[in-house]
Amino acid sequence: MNLLINGISGAICDECVRQAYNIVEEETSKKSAFDLNKDDLPKPEDIKNFLDQYVIGQDDAKRYLAVSVYNHYKRLMQKPSADDVEIEKSNIIMVGATGTGKTLLARTIAKLLKVPFTIVDATVFTEAGYVGEDIESILTRLLQVADYDVDAAQRGIVFIDEIDKIARKGDNPSITRDVSGEGVQQGLLKLLEGSLVNVPPQGGRKHPEQRMIPVDTKNILFICGGAFDGIEKIIAHRLNTRVVGYVAKEATAQVDRNNLLKYINPVDMKSFGLIPEIIGRLPILTYLNPLDRSALRRILTEPKNSIIRQYVKLFGMDNISLVFDEDVYDFIVDKALEFKLGARGLRSIVEAVMMDAMFTMPSTNKKKLNVTLAYAKEMFNKSDVNRLQVA
Repeated sequence: MNLLINGISGAICDECVRQAYNIVEEETSKKSAFDLNKDDLPKPEDIKNFLDQYVIGQDDAKRYLAVSVYNHYKRLMQKPSADDVEIEKSNIIMVGATGTGKTLLARTIAKLLKVPFTIVDATVFTEAGYVGEDIESILTRLLQVADYDVDAAQRGIVFIDEIDKIARKGDNPSITRDVSGEGVQQGLLKLLEGSLVNVPPQGGRKHPEQRMIPVDTKNILFICGGAFDGIEKIIAHRLNTRVVGYVAKEATAQVDRNNLLKYINPVDMKSFGLIPEIIGRLPILTYLNPLDRSALRRILTEPKNSIIRQYVKLFGMDNISLVFDEDVYDFIVDKALEFKLGARGLRSIVEAVMMDAMFTMPSTNKKKLNVTLAYAKEMFNKSDVNRLQVA
């Protein structure tokens, strides 16, 4: 319909009315999306209970993460008081082997938060002036999540993944600059500590004629995660050489050598290649436990977004009922343990088992697929994934 609505000195068409309504709704929702009300804030136990629905185990990391996020909320709501006590932010770093759930924890908690949240990968950053992304593009992504609402972005949370990949390459001086290692760490210092940063609104490299958006990082919480592959050797060396004599043997005999990450401390991070300045700006250090057989078995089926449920839904969209025998789950877990890829290995194996069925069944009239142990072994042995098996 083409309607004209008359006003005092003009008229507006029905399309313009609809467009104006959508703009008003968008602006209204944007302003209310990140409003903080103390009564509505999720408590640490509520945050952990929410994470439990999607992430199996890792109770220590969940507790640290829940407390850090809750304290971040309280910092944002604190008002000036007569005692002049100002709560400082506590950035957090999580250490864990690949596939233990670091990124999954971050993605899951993003669903619950009432502040802008973004996940960035540290591997793409380089020192200013070199090929790669500038450190400030971290804040560009936070601005994009907040619809360029600077006030909302300045209260947000950033998860920096693969933080271990910017460790400096060695202690020995080199004739070349460490532009993707220590250079990036130096650039991160001002963001983690809190300062006014000029951010290019579209990301990429900064240039003199570009319009910048000033963002204050004082109230932005930074959560870092990394696998730190090989740091167990550093921890083991420290635990074995701390003291000498008979007492030392007694102390090291009680060490859980299957999970050395539980003994990690800032000294180990420094030995790995993080500079002391950046370690000091990440005061909360926690770890993720390696996944044993029982944890992998639960990950396969229990979470709301479990791998098996995802495949059942995929087949259900073609009106095909997918059922797995119980012993198939044990077979998948056993193979995942051989690959030593953590929870990510589970998906590779399930994909190998289901690939043939996913290719052929949408073109047939079959409405049910029962995956037996014999079928799973046959499909897995036919796949290329079987070549990855560790000898």
